[in-house]
Order: sequence, then C-alpha cells, then structure tokens
Amino acid sequence: MSRFHSYLNSAAKILSLYKGNEPFALFLKKYFAQNKKFGAKDRKQINQLCYGYFRTTPRSPENDNMILSGIEEEILRGLFLCSTEKNDILDQLRPGWNEIVNLSPKEKEAVLNPRYSFSQIFPWKDELSNGIDYEKFCESFLIQPDLFLRIRPGFAQAVTKKLEDAGIRFEIISDSCFALANTTKIVSVIGLDKEAVVQDYSSQQTGRIIQLATGNGRPASFRVWDCCAGSGGKSIMLYDLNPGIHLTVSDKRESILINLRNRFDKAGIKNYQSFIADLSRHSEMARKNFDLIIADVPCTGSGTWSRTPEQLYFFEPGAINEYAVVQKKIVLSVAGSLKPGGYFVYITCSVFKKENEEAADFIKLNTGMQLVRMELLKGFEMKADSMFIAIFRKAL
Repeated sequence: MSRFHSYLNSAAKILSLYKGNEPFALFLKKYFAQNKKFGAKDRKQINQLCYGYFRTTPRSPENDNMILSGIEEEILRGLFLCSTEKNDILDQLRPGWNEIVNLSPKEKEAVLNPRYSFSQIFPWKDELSNGIDYEKFCESFLIQPDLFLRIRPGFAQAVTKKLEDAGIRFEIISDSCFALANTTKIVSVIGLDKEAVVQDYSSQQTGRIIQLATGNGRPASFRVWDCCAGSGGKSIMLYDLNPGIHLTVSDKRESILINLRNRFDKAGIKNYQSFIADLSRHSEMARKNFDLIIADVPCTGSGTWSRTPEQLYFFEPGAINEYAVVQKKIVLSVAGSLKPGGYFVYITCSVFKKENEEAADFIKLNTGMQLVRMELLKGFEMKADSMFIAIFRKAL
C-alpha cells in the first residue's frame, strides 16, 4: 500500500473515532501522541484530509456509521474542493482532479455535478440572517480564516519589528489590526495581551461600532459591565479605547475568569471588579449603575465554523432555539442594571436570524430600549468570523 493510501485510511479511521465531544484539534493531538509512528509530514497530510472532510461533507446516518467504502471518496472530494494547489495525494489517487485543482469553487462544483452541490455544506439557508450571500458563505467554508492581531496602543512599531525579525509574513489591515496565516506561531515572538491581543477582525470591529454609536466622550465615572466576559478580549479592547472606564466583568465559569484575570494582569488592567454568575438562571437587577452593558451572549457560534468545521458537521438545528431562549433570559436579567440614558450592546458570533435580528426585536419589545444601530459583520468576506451587533439606549 502506498503511503498516500495509508494517509487516506488513517484519516478515515480517525474520523470514525471522533464523536464531536471535544475540539477536533485537541482530539488529533491526543491521537498522534498515542500513535507515535506518524511523523510531522504524515500528521500534516492527515490533518488536511480530515478537515477537508468536515468542511465539505454533510452529516448523515451513513457517515455516522462510517462506511469506509464511501467515506474515502468523500475525503478525497474534500481535499479537491479545499485545495488551490496541486498536491501529492490527489496526484496519486485522483490525478484528474489534481490537474484542475486551481479552478474556482464554482467550476469545481460543476465538475462534481450532479453528485455534489455547495448547498450541502450549509443546509440551513432559510435560518440565515438578512444580507448574507448564501453562495459566498458556503464557499467560505473551504478556506481556513486568518489569525488576527489587535495591536494595543503604543506597540505597533515594536510588534511590526518583532514579526519582521522573526520572518513572519503579515498583512496590515489597519493601524491596529494585522492578519497572519492561521498556523502562525507567535507565542514566543510577541508579548501576547501586553503588546497585542489575538482577536478576530470582526470582533475588533465591534469596538469601532460601539464608539461610533455611543460617542467618544466619556465621563470620568463611566461604568461598563461585560456580563458574558469569557476570557476578556472585548474588555481589554474597551479599556484600550478608554483607559478611564470603571470595568466590571462576569461569567458563569470560574475557570474562564481565572484566565481573564491572568490576561488582565498582562494587559496592565488593575481597576476592575469580577464575579461569577449564570445570568440565564437569576437576575442581577440590583446592579443598577452601569452606563454601558455588553452582552456577548452564548450562541451557536455559527459565524466561526469555518475555523472549527467539525462544529458545522455535528450541529443539531434544534440548538438554535435552545440558545435563543438562553439569550432572552440573559437580556432580561441584565437590562435593568442599565442607567437611564445608558447603552446596551448585544453581540453574537452567529449567522442565524433567530439569534440576531429576532433577538433585537425581542429586546425592543421587552425592555423599552431604543435601537441605535444594528449590523451584521460578514467576516466570511474577509477570511474572518461573522458576527452580529445591536446597540440600544435606555430612555432618560
């Protein structure tokens, strides 16, 4: 058996073992650690085959049972669709495809027609938010998004020099946003969280939109609550936009807040409060003293699935309604903590209208707040994540 057939068989075996219970990257790391016969090149080839499969193959009972006589063809099809340059595996196993691998996605779809359509990649077209180009969105799953850095104030020159000295290629998107290849190793190159923050392009844009919608002037006592703070990326961004804010952060997971505190320490953020709270289960109505509340709510994460296509593969559409219920509970739990005249920012990394526009309608109808601005950030046009943001203001 050629090593290329061996790669294909190994990928099929790995896919048969993976059940979607953890990030696929972590699963692969553990698998290769237990099977040390695979060298670096072997791991890279198998990795490419597996991710191509997740990017292009709809889940079905047959695939769940992993009938290998069928899945091998689908793995190769995924490699063909996701490749832009000739490669050894296709050259040996599907030479006809290898010769035309540089065709556009639509041309490749025509080659595979009628056996395959890009609509199979994302079958929930009717659930999408308004304004999404369905064809472009489906094609975006063929490409791994970039790694984005948000350069912190005063560190642009230092970060630029360090990246150049390390021979790392990067694209300057703006004065504070650099794009790098997703596989770039930067941990030992720059001071993460001190000099720059790993933050997706669309996530960075939420800061700009908040500034535009709420105005640049800030009183000395401006109080901000990041109520679903996660690891704190947006809080660090808000601090950089206005270091004088009084910052409160919360999350339901203590482990996440520990990570946040470590990041804040590196970022030099000392003046803040933090607490653990599951805001979908109880109200924080007593905290009525915030000028700005940011609710980057739990969601399907569908705007990030081109980074983690295994989540696309294992997605159950019933989760949309489940998340929508949680999002509404969080909104109602925290909205009363806003001062009159204050701003409420609702954010998801979802492309589903039930989590986005329909959630914004719910907020207007049930909180009495006025919609100031609403925007779908179509990151798939920028090799980035897609997000949704809606900003409301409470009456004076």
